[in-house]
Amino acid sequence: MQPMRVLDLDMDFFLSGVCALAPEGRRPAAAEAQPWTEGAVRRFLEEKCLLSRRHPLPGRIFSTHDEALWLWREQMEAGGLTPPFHLTHVDAHSDLGIGRPGPAFVLECVLARRPQERADLEGYRAQRKLDEANYLLFALAFRWISALDNVRNPHSRPDMPAQILREGPAGRAQALRLSSSLGRLMPQFDYGEPEVPYRPWATESFQAQAPYCLASLAISPRYAPREADFIAGIFREYIREL
Repeated sequence: MQPMRVLDLDMDFFLSGVCALAPEGRRPAAAEAQPWTEGAVRRFLEEKCLLSRRHPLPGRIFSTHDEALWLWREQMEAGGLTPPFHLTHVDAHSDLGIGRPGPAFVLECVLARRPQERADLEGYRAQRKLDEANYLLFALAFRWISALDNVRNPHSRPDMPAQILREGPAGRAQALRLSSSLGRLMPQFDYGEPEVPYRPWATESFQAQAPYCLASLAISPRYAPREADFIAGIFREYIREL
């Protein structure tokens, strides 16, 4: 049986450039990057992502991208999503832990827990260890993801933690695998983390291989100017809001 497929979009993908992180409570200036036109956004959603206004998918729009974890957990508990699922992450960033708070907490603390005890979203948020820059690393540690496609903004900068990459021919990353120093030193804490197939895509070459069962969009206000907010309204036409 094929894994279920989830589409995970960020509004900062649909910009002419990559904005610097704005201060808390602020938005980037429009001069930093311009949003795509309405037509370009619709073509990407319909032609590349196979979305349809006639057949909207279950989905949600939220502010920061880490809220995707709550949506996925909610849908798994309701029986609408079965892990591990194939994830298409469409974003200007990998969200795998470069920058603060970084990957160390996940690799050294979350992986030390038994897999069935790891998904303590509220606890990690209360400790300020989980945020929109590393939430996908948590999802990998929870073993929710069977394969990851990362569709990048053409101006995206390298931001993959080197310690989780498994390279294939010609130095290309083909898989992600998490590991901890504790697990390497003490076999009882080595839970045999799975290798997750990984594929980065350029915008122009990406094409969804099959329809999705769930879709979401993060506004990510600190990474996108207010002038891009109309994109959330466009996306709303392609989902049945959960």
